[in-house]
Amino acid sequence: MLAVHFDKPGGPENLYVKEVAKPSPGEGEVLLKVAASALNRADLIQREGQYDPPPGASNILGLEASGHVAELGPGCHGHWKIGDAAMALLPGGGQAQYVTVPESLLMPIPEGLTLLQAAAIPEAWLTAFQLLHLVGNVQAGDYVLIHAGLSGVGTAAIQLTRMAGAIPLVTAGSQQKLQMAEKLGAAAGFNYKEEDFSEATLKFTKGAGVNLILDCIGGSYWEKNVNCLALDGRWVLYGLLGGADINGPLLSKLLHKRGSLITSLLRSRDNKICGFRESKKAEEDEEGGVRLSPQADALLSLVLVQANASECFHGANSASLLHGGPPTSTAGSGQNLPSDRNPGGP
Repeated sequence: MLAVHFDKPGGPENLYVKEVAKPSPGEGEVLLKVAASALNRADLIQREGQYDPPPGASNILGLEASGHVAELGPGCHGHWKIGDAAMALLPGGGQAQYVTVPESLLMPIPEGLTLLQAAAIPEAWLTAFQLLHLVGNVQAGDYVLIHAGLSGVGTAAIQLTRMAGAIPLVTAGSQQKLQMAEKLGAAAGFNYKEEDFSEATLKFTKGAGVNLILDCIGGSYWEKNVNCLALDGRWVLYGLLGGADINGPLLSKLLHKRGSLITSLLRSRDNKICGFRESKKAEEDEEGGVRLSPQADALLSLVLVQANASECFHGANSASLLHGGPPTSTAGSGQNLPSDRNPGGP
């Protein structure tokens, strides 16, 4: 089978498509024929040699995928049959024609979503769901500040925050991104390049501050985060794009706010799917219709990875997806995904 491969850590120019052995499902595993796979920041960091996959995981990139069940391994419990459409949360291996998936990490595709849309759901949306509900304990009426609001997790968090009855605020680096965030449901957006987001947040909340912060930036944002955190607020740290070093009285300022600093690495959690499945808010509105709106920065065929690596693999804001349809690239479109129900195998 074909898979996205790199021989040494580095930039996207190191990526190429390679013929590798097709995996076989082991005990309790399902073989998925991949229709589409999304690109996450964890993939970028892994490609750069800064994020090792968990022990036993595939070295092929790809933490989420959609497709059809191709084979059932021994010990499967009969929940799936050959040909079923599914989406999967993966420890790795999604950017290939086939991937093996523990049966427990395979999910049905919500009615109304395409295979391409579904490929952008498992990692980013389950991450956002856990950050909000299982880690951040979001409540109706909360103000929620979402950093990197146009990232895959950010766009999911905006919509899930609204579904929880809370009020999403975002930071982003351009007016275009802020406008896109507002279309997804953000109540307000702040350009961190042009203004102090903490002061803008306090102004918007009439001095109250935000009850919950979803922060993938870390060190460089700590003081502004604490400044705009409400009394008894929760600050959930799940990334360190702005560095890991802190200089200054973080603890005393956090103590003054009675604030909680909670850290989370979602790749190593095993209860993502359970919490997501239990909440119909993550899938349906009151009439049962799908309300999820995955966003894509880029869409390209697996066979064009090498030609388009610099365009799509430096670090898209929303999900970038590999698919098995015609050789197409729509990098930077920021549009909802196409409506092909089944684009075919890679």
